[in-house]
Amino acid sequence: MATDDHLRIIHLFPDILRFYGDGGNVSTLANRARARSIDVTVIGVPVGAGRIPPADLVLIGGGQDREQVTVARELERLGPQLIDRITDGAALLAVCGGYQNLGMGYRTALGMDLACPGLLPVTTDACGGRGRLVGSVVALVSAALTSAGGSSGDERPGRRADSVAVRTVVGFENHGGRTLLDAGARPFAWVEVGHGNNDVDGTEGVLLMPGEGGFGGLRIGTYLHGPLLPRNPHLADALIAAALARGGAPKALSQLDDRVEWDAHDAACDRIRRTARDDRRLPGWAHRVVDPVRNLVGY
Repeated sequence: MATDDHLRIIHLFPDILRFYGDGGNVSTLANRARARSIDVTVIGVPVGAGRIPPADLVLIGGGQDREQVTVARELERLGPQLIDRITDGAALLAVCGGYQNLGMGYRTALGMDLACPGLLPVTTDACGGRGRLVGSVVALVSAALTSAGGSSGDERPGRRADSVAVRTVVGFENHGGRTLLDAGARPFAWVEVGHGNNDVDGTEGVLLMPGEGGFGGLRIGTYLHGPLLPRNPHLADALIAAALARGGAPKALSQLDDRVEWDAHDAACDRIRRTARDDRRLPGWAHRVVDPVRNLVGY
């Protein structure tokens, strides 16, 4: 069981799921915990590993479509252990490919139906040739997460006192799958700029609070890379707090000096919103030239 001075982070399949700097999420969590004098152990679980060690916080990142077939086979072996860890109170962050693989079902671009452990109440279909959803994202985090506490907060002068309830997340998405939430499932965020789960219903990711569905741990699935956590310190802290609490009330974390992180967050929000406004002024033919270049460099 986690204590105030010990946090066990498990990184699933870092040898093949490492796209768009998702390993930076692990570094951010470890650094923010250590800055609070919390002892951190980080263990990578590569493809072929025999077990998932005891955990307080589990992360799984994104990869190419063909690698998700490998992940699905690994999860057939290790899925029951992962379910046990989350049931016991470990928090979970699943990004892009990992998000798809941990749902109720996933159909690949080639029409292959992959077995999934059902940790997240979503179904993904990448078949049908509908093109990829690519670009920068600004989204409004579900109030269920921000109201739960645990974040170090943003104490800069001029910030609204209730800003924690309307906090944004920024990131970058690149996925061919269209993900649908099960009936009654709560999105992680609502898209302001970007495509989100399916480019139709305005949802981004999925969020399950501790205790929901019989699982003790906080569960977050999202398409957002970047990596996600360096520019979203409030989300990193929510995960740390939930991991330390192991299904109980999130623990208040000591305040860190996050001015650099919030400056990066705000600069990204401003740039993404400005680009979106400019895009609306571009004619269709210009988008056919500009968009592929912008998507290639992640702008």
